Order: sequence, then structure tokens, then C-alpha cells
Amino acid sequence: MEPSLPTPMMQGALLLFEELARQGRRIVTAESCTGGLLAGSLTQPAGASEFVAGGFVTYSNAMKMRLLDVPSILLDLRGAVSSEVAAAMADGAVAVAPDADVAISVTGIAGPGGGSAEKPVGLVWFAVAIKQRQTRTVSVVFSGNRDSIRQQAVIYAQTLVLEALHTG
Repeated sequence: MEPSLPTPMMQGALLLFEELARQGRRIVTAESCTGGLLAGSLTQPAGASEFVAGGFVTYSNAMKMRLLDVPSILLDLRGAVSSEVAAAMADGAVAVAPDADVAISVTGIAGPGGGSAEKPVGLVWFAVAIKQRQTRTVSVVFSGNRDSIRQQAVIYAQTLVLEALHTG
């Protein structure tokens, strides 16, 4: 049997690990619409425990508030799928994780329902928090079915963290 090629998620995880190792950093995830898929992708390669501190799956608003200290006022005023909540999730994760100095958060609408004109299916907000740096947020509208949107979000999240680590 021929060895299989690494998936794009595995390739992204390996590239991210190289940079985390180079900088001596550890990462924590805070996920909503990806439901742990990002943390799963990062823990798939051998040696992940050297670079991954852990992850939070905060699908409900109550979990975002309880585990990540996302203010209820942000959720009420801006909604879970927003720049402000993505930033609060990443900031909360890096603050709560005792051995991580990098956090990535993902919150969005994977579908097939739940979208609106203002927040369509496929809209995903990301935030990268690195200790002693300004938290950066960005949104993307992905297309495809639920699985495709979630996988695209994971790959994008990996790339976003890698870029943030490179930009110092």
C-alpha cells in the first residue's frame, strides 16, 4: 500500500508547528462553528503536545461567557458571529490557558441554515491573539456545504496564525 499524502489540514498544522517551534510558542484554540475540528487538526501530527496547549469548543453563547469570559453585552449587541466576539474569544483563551501565548478563535455560520442578509451562511470571523500584541480579526465568506465551510475555516485559521507569527 502506498503512503497517503498529507491533507491540506495536516500540511497546515505541520507548517504552523515549525513556526511555533522556531519561536518557542504554544497555541490554544477557541472554536464555535468548527466545533473542535481546528484543535483536532492541530493534534493530529505526532509531537503536537509540544505546541498545542489545548482548546475550547464554545458552541453556545453561555459557554463563550463561562469559559472564555466573553461579555454578554457583546453577544447581545453584536452577536456571536462578529469581530468583537471573535476577538473576545481569542483574548479569553490566551488569558485562561496557563501555558499558551497564541490563540486562534473561529466563530461563524456553517449552515445550511442560520444565515441572514447581514450574516450569510459561510461568514466566519477569526481572531488571533498573541500575548503582548494587538489582537487581529478578519472575516471571510466561504462557499460550499457545511463540511466544506468548516474545513476551509480550519485551513484559513492555520494560515492566519502562521501569518501573524511571521509579521511579528
